[in-house]
Amino acid sequence: MAHNIPENLVYTKEHEWALIQDGVATIGITDFAQNALGDIVFVELPQIGTQLNLGATFGVVESIKSVSDLYAPLDGEVIEVNSNLEGSPEEINQNPYDSWIAKIKLSNSAQAQELLTPAQYLEVVEAQ
Repeated sequence: MAHNIPENLVYTKEHEWALIQDGVATIGITDFAQNALGDIVFVELPQIGTQLNLGATFGVVESIKSVSDLYAPLDGEVIEVNSNLEGSPEEINQNPYDSWIAKIKLSNSAQAQELLTPAQYLEVVEAQ
């Protein structure tokens, strides 16, 4: 099975992706995750100003068959959320890499070195 894993992103074992630019991480869930979840019906977004800690839950994605927590891939402050998802959560199913969930201003950019490369993430996906 072919996997949609863009080369310009970094990943977590929990199937979040991050695009890191100028000290800000745009984060969302991967194509593999949205596929496993099925039809997404609700996304709980974090509040702007929330301090995220690496590995802590910051929101929820609900599908017709399950509920999954979102885990912060990095430490930082939420500076923007994708409010389109409140009315159209299915956008994540249609394009998981354009339908980001939140943007965070990084408080420890060195943590990005700990995230998975596309090749490492492919190994995680293929092992599941």
